[in-house]
Amino acid sequence: MSLAAQFRSLLDDGRMNLPFPGGGETARRHCELAQIARDNLELARLAEAHTDALAILHEAGREPKPGVLYGVWASEGKAGLRVSEGAVSGEKGFCTGAGLVDCALVTVMEPERRLLEIDLREASDHVHFDPSGWVTDAFADTSTATTFFSGYPIDETDFVGSSGWYLDRPGFWHGACGPASCWTGGAQGLIDYALQHTRDTDFHALAHLGALEANGWQLRTLLQAAGEEIDRDFANIRAARVRALTLRHLVEQSCTETMVRFGRAFGPRPLAFEAAIARRCHELTLYIRQSHAESDLEDLGRESLAREKLKLERR
Repeated sequence: MSLAAQFRSLLDDGRMNLPFPGGGETARRHCELAQIARDNLELARLAEAHTDALAILHEAGREPKPGVLYGVWASEGKAGLRVSEGAVSGEKGFCTGAGLVDCALVTVMEPERRLLEIDLREASDHVHFDPSGWVTDAFADTSTATTFFSGYPIDETDFVGSSGWYLDRPGFWHGACGPASCWTGGAQGLIDYALQHTRDTDFHALAHLGALEANGWQLRTLLQAAGEEIDRDFANIRAARVRALTLRHLVEQSCTETMVRFGRAFGPRPLAFEAAIARRCHELTLYIRQSHAESDLEDLGRESLAREKLKLERR
């Protein structure tokens, strides 16, 4: 079954009808995303964006279009989109699911920062996809492309939220935990392989297996704790930002260690001769680079100093 067919099947089977962040079952939301990624990391990348779109619409008080697959196209590069005279024009990069999703939530930066719901089924004369820039084999079937908009007509009902709402809402940071959930599932798939293929006479591999199992427990615990905290304090944007950045850093670190230990335990053979493992490692390496690494850690450091300064001022 093609990736597009699997994506549609997830929708038809209701597997992407996940609890919304803050509704009391956020940990289950994280767990469900991780499970999809454990089975298929490419599919999880599409599913995470779809479920994030549904959560965004819910937070905005809007209903999604029935039977529709969604994407979220919010990456901002040198070029961007502009709204002028009731139409959208410009270039949007990193559009995952181009040609696979029916609708996309798309950020526009000019003349003001807004979010648009665009029905791609009605856009053939105004939208063009160019996937040629995506040169890696990782996530090749997710159809990540640069999208060019040329006079796509819109009206006020297509805007989701007010100016600046998309980035300023608490759900932006809760949604940032979604990719970390998928990274977790990607790493768990490697741990599953290790459990099935480690021989009890290979003492070094057994040591790595013990560490991998510990990583799996840590990853599941992090997702559980983050979900429970979100349910207790949904509206606290400052806490949501710190939590999301912290979770993403810790999950990235654990996934990286998982891949290193996996390679040391099994050597080059599965990476060279087993397509599913080679693909998973390649995709997980790319996927965790959605973490902004030292940039996010700098933000966490500044937040820590600001919090400590506030404590001193209150004494």
